[in-house]
Amino acid sequence: MNTIRTTCTRDCPGTCGLLGRAKNGRLAELRGDPEHPLAQGAACAKATRYPGRVNHPDRLLHPLLRSGGGWSRICWDEALDAVAARLEETIRHHGPEAVLNYQGYGQRTGLMLLVQRFFADLGGVTGLRGSLCGGTGQAAQEMDVGSPRVSHDPADLENAASIVLWGRNPAATQPWLARLVRRCAKAGARVLLVDPLPSETATLAEKRIAPRPGGDLWLALGAALAARRLGGFDMEFIGRRSEHFAAYEAILAAHTEAECAARAGVGEGEPDMLARAYLERPCATLLGWGLHRHEWAHQAVRAIDALGAATGNLGLPGGGVSQGFEEYGPFDPEVAGMGVARRRLLMPRIGRELVGAAPRVRMICVTAANPLAMAPDTNRVAEGFARADFRVYIGHFPDDTARASDLLLPATMFPEELDVVASFGHNHLGPVNPVSEPRGECRPACDMFRDLARRMGLGGHWGRSRREWLRELIRPAAERDGFSLEDVLAGPVRLGEPVVPYRESFPSPTGRFRFLDRLEEETEACDPGAYPLRLLSPGDPKRLNSEAAPDDFQGLPELRVHPEAAHGLADGAEALAVSPVGELRVRVRLDEGLRTDTAVTRRGGWAAQGHGINLLTVDVVSRAGEGTAYYATRIRLEKAD
Repeated sequence: MNTIRTTCTRDCPGTCGLLGRAKNGRLAELRGDPEHPLAQGAACAKATRYPGRVNHPDRLLHPLLRSGGGWSRICWDEALDAVAARLEETIRHHGPEAVLNYQGYGQRTGLMLLVQRFFADLGGVTGLRGSLCGGTGQAAQEMDVGSPRVSHDPADLENAASIVLWGRNPAATQPWLARLVRRCAKAGARVLLVDPLPSETATLAEKRIAPRPGGDLWLALGAALAARRLGGFDMEFIGRRSEHFAAYEAILAAHTEAECAARAGVGEGEPDMLARAYLERPCATLLGWGLHRHEWAHQAVRAIDALGAATGNLGLPGGGVSQGFEEYGPFDPEVAGMGVARRRLLMPRIGRELVGAAPRVRMICVTAANPLAMAPDTNRVAEGFARADFRVYIGHFPDDTARASDLLLPATMFPEELDVVASFGHNHLGPVNPVSEPRGECRPACDMFRDLARRMGLGGHWGRSRREWLRELIRPAAERDGFSLEDVLAGPVRLGEPVVPYRESFPSPTGRFRFLDRLEEETEACDPGAYPLRLLSPGDPKRLNSEAAPDDFQGLPELRVHPEAAHGLADGAEALAVSPVGELRVRVRLDEGLRTDTAVTRRGGWAAQGHGINLLTVDVVSRAGEGTAYYATRIRLEKAD
C-alpha cells in the first residue's frame, strides 16, 4: 500500500498533517505525519478513526430525490439538471434573493470557495453573515490591535516563561499543541489553565482557575488590578505604543480586586496568582473558542488583551494574546467570489431570519454544514427550512438537514480529494491529496458546481481543472512567499507571516494598541431564577459534532451537573432539560468537579437520534462580531415521566 501525504480539513485549529494508505481502493489508515513541522506525527482520535467514517455503511453514495414519502435514486445528470432548473425558475420568478447559499465550516479548503464563486457569478444570491464560532473574538481583537489581527506562531511558545491557556483545551482539540505545551512546562515554563470546566488539558497545567461561565471579564480586570498593585505595568509600552489607557485605568479604579474576584466567581487570591504569571515575562496567552460563546464575550477578550498589553507582553517573543489565524488568508478573495451577495441572513439566528425573510427564501442550498443540528433553536430552524419550496443538501450522511431536504447530493470526504487547506491554528498551507477512490458516486462539491456553472452558461473559466483553480486561488500568496502549488501538494508550506507580530506597530489607524475604554453592563438572555444552570457544550475529543456518523451518538445524551444542582436526581436518572425554547430528554451524571451553576454536555449528534442539544439553545447574537452566543442559554432540570 502506498503512503500518501494529506492534511485534515475538519473544523479544528489543529489542521494536522496526516499520512494515509488505501487497500483495494478503500481508505485503510490515517495517522499523523512525523514530518509535519508542527504536528510531528500527532493526530487526534477523530482523524485516526476517520476511515470508519469514509467506509461507513450508512454513508450517502448516490443522488437521491424525495419522492412521495421516500427517496428515489437518480443519476447525476438528472440531479444537476434539477438543481439548474430550480435555480433558473426561482431567480426568474422571485429574484436572486429567493435563493439561500448556506455554506458552513465543515470543510474550509481552497476549492470549497468555488461554491461562493458560483453564486457570485449568478449575480449574487442571499448569503450568510456572522459566524458560529470565532467571529466574536476576532472582532474584539480588531477593536484593540486593528485589522487584521495576527497571532504568534505556535513555535514561539518555546520562548515563553509562562503560558496561560484561557478557555483553550488542546489536549482534546490540538494534540500537537498539547505536546508543545508539555515540552515548554518541562523546560521550566509555568502553565495556568483558565476554564470553568475540568477539561482534558487540566493535567498540563500547574493550576486551573475556574471562573463562572462568562466571568472572564472580571477575572482579567482583577488580575490587572493585582498586576498594578505589584508594580508590574509596563509604562514605557503604555506611553509609547498605546492609547485610551486613561479610560482603562478609570475602569480599574472603579473596582477592587475582591469585587472582581467575587464577580468572576473565583477565590480572592486567584486574580493575584494570574497576575504573577503575566509578570513572569514573557507570558503567552492562548485563547480558546468557548470563550467567544457568550453574548458579551468581546468585553472579556478585550480585557484579556488589555491585561497582556498593560503587563508588557505584546510584541514580545514568547508573549502575545493569540486568538487565531486567517484560514482564508492565502486565497485570492476575487477569484473566490468572496463578499458578493445581494443580502445576508444572520447565521446565529438563521431560523428566525428564514421565518421572517422578505422576500421569502424559496430555495436553499446547503454545503459543508448541518444547520438543523448545529444552529441555535432547532425548532425554529426547522420551521424556517420548511418555508422553502426546494432544499438541496450536499453532504455525507442522512442527518437532520438531509432529512429536511428534497435533493441529496453525495459529497466526497477529504481523503478522496485533491485540494489545499490553510489553518486557523497555525501558519502553514497544507496539501490535501487523494488517498483512496471516491466511494459510490460521491463527487467533490467543486465538481458539482463546475458542472452546474456550465449548465447555466456562467463562463469559460468554469472549464478550468481543479489544479488550475487552485493555482489561481493561491497565486497572490504563492508569488509573495515564493512557493508553487506543486510545493504545497508535496508537503506543508509555511506562509510568510511574522513569528512575533506587533514588534514595531499595530495595524490600527494610529499604529497603537487601543485599551478597553468603556464597559457595558451585561444582561442575561435567560432568567436565572427560572433557569438556574448555564448550559455548556464543549466538543467531543473523539467524535465529529454535528457531522457525526449515525452510530456515533447512542442512547440518551449525558448531562453532567454537580450533585447540589441535581435537585435530588440520582446519578444515571433520566430527566428533562428545559430551556426557554425547548426541552431534551437527558441522562443525568453527577460530577463533583463541576461548578454548581453549570450543566455540561458534549455538543453534536442529531435531533433525529435524540441528541439535538440545540433544541435547547437560544438564538442570541453576540454584541460584537455577530457571533453565536450558545452559552447565553440557561436550563433547569425536571423529572422525566
